[in-house]
Amino acid sequence: MNNNNGQIVDRDKRVSLIKDPKKLVDSYQKFPITVDCVIFGFQENELKVLLIRSDLTEYKNKWSLLGDVIKPNEELDDAANRVLFERTGMTDVFLEQVRTFSNLTRHPGGRVITVAYASLLDIRHHHLKITDNELHWHPLNSLKEMAFDHKQIVDTCHKWLQKMIQEHPLGLNLLPDKFSLRELQNLYEAILVIKLDRRNFRKKFFSMDFLIDTAAMEENVPHRPGKLYKFNFRKYERNKKQWFTIDF
Repeated sequence: MNNNNGQIVDRDKRVSLIKDPKKLVDSYQKFPITVDCVIFGFQENELKVLLIRSDLTEYKNKWSLLGDVIKPNEELDDAANRVLFERTGMTDVFLEQVRTFSNLTRHPGGRVITVAYASLLDIRHHHLKITDNELHWHPLNSLKEMAFDHKQIVDTCHKWLQKMIQEHPLGLNLLPDKFSLRELQNLYEAILVIKLDRRNFRKKFFSMDFLIDTAAMEENVPHRPGKLYKFNFRKYERNKKQWFTIDF
């Protein structure tokens, strides 16, 4: 049965059904949705983030994340990968959606909602093919004021990364195939931004039984050479439950 507003009313449930979903969507408020990519990199025991110069006069000389408005025919993940490719030329990067930012005043031009994506790369193996707008790696601890709310986005994604590296062997891919326990601890200290107790750190990793002693030693190092290890990724895949949160 139709009511006076042209809606179909189910007599049993007394629910008004909408006949024209397009008309309904057309009646919604319209505002842009963007994606911003927070690309972390690890190099020489330092955590860095990939930034460009903002092209807005209001944010002249300030740094900003890699971002763009999503196209009408794009899904969010596709938009994030497109932005990364168009800005850097990189295609072999896994991006994970972290959080949506919707503060009403986050953009000086009006209401803009953005979805943040993040990734962690070994800078040695990911070369920038495009460097427009002064694109380059910045030490994370050097960031202060940024364009838009991008400092808040970077901080949020950094907390996500800190959580991820304690719950998964995410950072092991950033180390050489054979690495020392010193290098492993330096990686965790750089990302967690804390000084870890050497004995406690090693005890926790050895207790999970995923490290393989290669019987090789460090060479040409300014300190006492240490043993070199490999991470047993195959064993980890079979026994993921043995990996527990490394709570420092």
